[in-house]
Amino acid sequence: MEWVRGETIGHGTFSVVSKATPSNTSDFPALIAVKSSDSYGAASLSNEKSVLDSLGDCREIVRCYGADQTVENGEKLDNLLLEYASSGSLATQLKKLNGEGLPESVVRRHTKSVLQGLRHIHSNGFAHCDIKLGNILLFGDGSVKIADFGLARKINGDLTASKEGVEIRGTPLYMAPESVNYNEYGTAVDVWAFGCAVVEMFSGKTAWSFKEGSNFMSLLIRIGVSEELPEIPVELSEDGKDFLSKCFVKDHERRWTAEMLLNHSFVAVDLEREDFDVTVKGEKEVLASPRCPFEFSDWESISSSDSQTKYQPLDSPVERFESLVCESFPDWSVVNWVTVR
Repeated sequence: MEWVRGETIGHGTFSVVSKATPSNTSDFPALIAVKSSDSYGAASLSNEKSVLDSLGDCREIVRCYGADQTVENGEKLDNLLLEYASSGSLATQLKKLNGEGLPESVVRRHTKSVLQGLRHIHSNGFAHCDIKLGNILLFGDGSVKIADFGLARKINGDLTASKEGVEIRGTPLYMAPESVNYNEYGTAVDVWAFGCAVVEMFSGKTAWSFKEGSNFMSLLIRIGVSEELPEIPVELSEDGKDFLSKCFVKDHERRWTAEMLLNHSFVAVDLEREDFDVTVKGEKEVLASPRCPFEFSDWESISSSDSQTKYQPLDSPVERFESLVCESFPDWSVVNWVTVR
């Protein structure tokens, strides 16, 4: 695919993400995202491409259109061509809300979508290993997709311990106890991390209270050694609290899987039919378009005590038509007509 690089929209540890315009828009979207890296991040991009190719198509996972290499300003770059998310990530959306979280109805929808993506990842033998709001992309239609598979790894049976020695894989605020204590990175780490993401999505605050600039080793001790668990928001519904309690189980063998969590009542929502509400808590409700007269929020049926008219069922079409006939005629002389079709 030939493409033209546009503005930069994101930065990673070893990569830069830019908008790009494909030359051939008949086979590809008008806009794509290109993740580029020099030689230091080439291995991560190669791993991401390999994982995405293995996972195949899944509507809850960002699409990959291929990879190539370019030379720009005298520097050789590896590029990964990805689906473009016009609304950025859930992390960037929350930053715009000034510490507020999303309404629980929206959190439930996003939660179900991400769980469906995780189920697909896990069932294909992979663990993402870096689930966080910054890696969950938001699209213009309100859907979300999992992105950034640079740290994803293949899981071989029950063997989850890394063979690469002691490593910090992922983001400390989202790390699971088994990763901290035993250097294990299986599918269960994604469930723990996603529980932290759900807390942040709803409350606007991280699941662990941690000040920027603090020694992150103290955080890892709290996660791995102490009995402390991430704080579950008190404002969350009982269903939501129970859902998170299934994610925040220190023993990863007793922690619920993505498949099990998809059967939890917290995510019993219809992603196809339920109206998508993006109202921020504390703001005036944004209403979806009504589909019938009874869906207007301010519509009320008022029966007047002074009215003497009572409903009488009419048996035949003739009777129904006669009930509409009156002696007055409409005034068609009004000049302020508006052409609508």
